[in-house]
Amino acid sequence: MSDLTMWLEATGALAGAGGLGYAKVRAPRVYWSLVGMPVTWGRFTLSYRSTMDVCGLTVHPSGLRAFMTRNVARREVQPVPPKIRRVRGTSTGLRVTLRLPAGLEPADVMASSERLRHAWGVHSVSVVETKPGFVELRMTGYDVLRRVRMPRKARPHDMAVPVAVREDGTAFERDYRKAPMALTLGANHSGKSMYQRNLIKGLAQLPVALIGIDCKRGVEQSAFAPRLSALVTTPDDAASLLGVLVAEMEDRFDLLSRHGVSDLWELPDEVRPVPVVVLVDEVAELFLISSKKDEERRERIVTALIRLAQMARAIGIHLEICGQRFGSDLGKGATMLRAQLTGRVVHRVNDKQTAEMGLADVAPDAVPAASLIPMNRPGTAVAADPSGGWSKIRTPETSRDEVVSVCREFAHLVPDLPFLEPFRPHLPAVAPAAGPSLVKPRPVTE
Repeated sequence: MSDLTMWLEATGALAGAGGLGYAKVRAPRVYWSLVGMPVTWGRFTLSYRSTMDVCGLTVHPSGLRAFMTRNVARREVQPVPPKIRRVRGTSTGLRVTLRLPAGLEPADVMASSERLRHAWGVHSVSVVETKPGFVELRMTGYDVLRRVRMPRKARPHDMAVPVAVREDGTAFERDYRKAPMALTLGANHSGKSMYQRNLIKGLAQLPVALIGIDCKRGVEQSAFAPRLSALVTTPDDAASLLGVLVAEMEDRFDLLSRHGVSDLWELPDEVRPVPVVVLVDEVAELFLISSKKDEERRERIVTALIRLAQMARAIGIHLEICGQRFGSDLGKGATMLRAQLTGRVVHRVNDKQTAEMGLADVAPDAVPAASLIPMNRPGTAVAADPSGGWSKIRTPETSRDEVVSVCREFAHLVPDLPFLEPFRPHLPAVAPAAGPSLVKPRPVTE
């Protein structure tokens, strides 16, 4: 009987160990909740003071505190680390709120984030300033970018669209109120198209007008026609459309002037024009010319894009520009336009110079991270903003059919804009299934 009990206990132990090993690989959230978080929390609690001291994140106490410690408490005066205000566990890591003592600033903690990561045995540690004097350590227990899962609460709202997951497990939002113009760069098969799909999927659910400029004959954006207010597929049509947008911009400025306001969102709801998002799939096609006769068209396109990028934020026209490279090699006006694109997302690139085009002027520290994105991680990118902050993100895999389905579901949100009527896209036919078929494709109806 004792032998049977011993075998059952050994089998149960082996099964439990095997289950934890399987969960660590296939269900990292479960493993983190059961094993990783308790172990990390304990390690953090026991080694916090010594780790802060070794990392140089302690300061000498004030004179009064040193006097009380020495003469009243009869203890040796020791350096003071940041005070822990709150520790909270999540499904991906730990969140620790710290109150910084006088003499420390958030940059000091950020500079030691890599040492803190190794000291506490977590996958990453990022530091976020929550308010003056307070920072939050966002520890990630495992690689959340390996299998991307958007947070459940991530939903499109106002003019913000969650499109990816940050390395700390939070959602990365494309917020058009904070960064009205943006540039997305990346090599072939780096995940640019996936990023654009997630962006269109989120924007389709908001009351905005979507305009597509896809000079690759519409191969990327034509499928989303049910939700597009305008779609152009040639540089000539793009020049005409951009000219119309510039005229609309001037009309909207006149509207702001009549109401004595300086921003679209200050207008009364009954007169406020609908926001417009312009999605440019491959910007190089608008800049490059094949003959001298195309120079005049290029000049009109570049001038219109620069004017929109400089002034259209206030009247609710936003540019979302995508390309493989975007620098002075595209010709006159490229650098001036890029300077107006405040939001930057850089996927895997073929050379360091391309990463510098997108990040060097807003977040120089992010250039090495963008240059080291591996080929087997499509959708991984570095997102930066003019404040100098940046984070590594990854877009969840979204099929083209899923985005098309969302565009059809929310086709009723396409606004009635007479100035875009000449550019309204024709609804595409349903593509036939792969292989020979005798069934004719059925046209799509609105």
